[in-house]
Amino acid sequence: MNQRADSETPADIGLAWNHGFAALGPDFYTELRPTPLPAPHWVGRSADVARLIGLDPAVLHTDEALQAFTGNALLAGSRPLASVYSGHQFGVWAGQLGDGRAILLGETASGYEVQLKGAGRTPYSRGGDGRAVLRSSIREFLCSEAMHGLGVPTSRALCITGSPGPVRREEVETAAVVTRVAPSFVRFGHFEHFAANGLEPQLQALADCVIDRYYPACRGTAELGGNAYAALLQAVSERTARLMAQWQAVGFCHGVMNTDNMSILGLTIDYGPFQFLDAFVPGHVCNHSDTQGRYAYNRQPNVAYWNMFCLAQALLPLIGDEELAKQALESYKTVFPEEFMARMRAKLGLPTAREQDGALIDGILQLLAKNGVDYPIFWRRLSHAVGSSDFEPVRDLFADREAFDAWLLSYSELLALDDPAVAADLMLKTNPKFVLRNHLGEQAIRAAKLGDFSEVQTLQRLLERPFDEHPGHDAYAAFPPDWASSIEISCSS
Repeated sequence: MNQRADSETPADIGLAWNHGFAALGPDFYTELRPTPLPAPHWVGRSADVARLIGLDPAVLHTDEALQAFTGNALLAGSRPLASVYSGHQFGVWAGQLGDGRAILLGETASGYEVQLKGAGRTPYSRGGDGRAVLRSSIREFLCSEAMHGLGVPTSRALCITGSPGPVRREEVETAAVVTRVAPSFVRFGHFEHFAANGLEPQLQALADCVIDRYYPACRGTAELGGNAYAALLQAVSERTARLMAQWQAVGFCHGVMNTDNMSILGLTIDYGPFQFLDAFVPGHVCNHSDTQGRYAYNRQPNVAYWNMFCLAQALLPLIGDEELAKQALESYKTVFPEEFMARMRAKLGLPTAREQDGALIDGILQLLAKNGVDYPIFWRRLSHAVGSSDFEPVRDLFADREAFDAWLLSYSELLALDDPAVAADLMLKTNPKFVLRNHLGEQAIRAAKLGDFSEVQTLQRLLERPFDEHPGHDAYAAFPPDWASSIEISCSS
């Protein structure tokens, strides 16, 4: 099949559409059709996301849906387009970017935008082929749903389809398309684009659209002098700060925190070279392409603030007052530490804030780093230990057991001030048994390349409910194998 999807008969799978982003006008996007792929097949499907967007999950077992979500047939009522934006990449202004391999189908009546990633070249592909490969698509599908299972704000993934169509990266791989879902895919870079090009009417139209749709409380507020655009900046700052606190608490490394990868709604988007920490190494860099370590795990909160500053610069023509813009950013510095402390207290099972909490949290993080302790396993073992009063399995994780014993004494004193049973319950609902470690994703990818998608399905099931025990699947919560440290992930996918 070598014709574009606009030659296909529209597929009606029961979705009703709105087109809020398209209403902004042609300065914001280019309308185009996905480019078909040969011989598509299902790789993964989420019934939960189907229901979220108002789609009968049974539809995801039909050939009609398979063709539509591969880009081989148009969905009835959709209006495919690729949006234009700009941004800072690795701290450097990159100029015009845009949806180089993502095509927005529209917004469903339930309020979710639906986007095909890997659906072919667009005017913003910058010489690329507009395709996604199977390995990166599986990682995005699984991590979107894993983050949702952890309670972290994120885009979602409806399905993956695969194709034997060749895609050249470091080597020739096969193509795949991920259907992504979010209330909005608007990024900081959308605002930067219009500000950088002096297009203030378009900048204001975009800001007004975002405020009216997603941040209506910004209008009429008495804060920040009643300036709705400053209020928007403050609201985004606070959402972003909360998101960063959640990333740090769960041990998540994004890998590419460019401004064009930052959601205006404070969602985790654009899963590329991400990683959940194995051993707790604060300076860990998960992206092999990040040679300067700009997006190391421990730098993420500060990078997010830097990105917020870029957004503030873009909104300044609308805010009209540099001091007011700075004031709007200040809440980030308050919200992030408060939210991070709250997340870490929950991980420790401490429902009440106390003066000693900061030293206790700093102390355990330093011990985890010094001893190279596995981050997910430590927290899960600690959760069980608080319930059973047997801390030996936790102690075994530390080479410096005397230092851990000293910390445990301080921790036990605080635990005694609350109900240990309540603490253990809180911890087991906060510290997951299962996270999407690199080696688990790699095993699923290797099997999928051979046509076996059962590992994708198993991981999806475990990660959708990561706090449950899932008897019989302990191997998925075990220490990573030695070969896991040799896995390299980069921006090349």
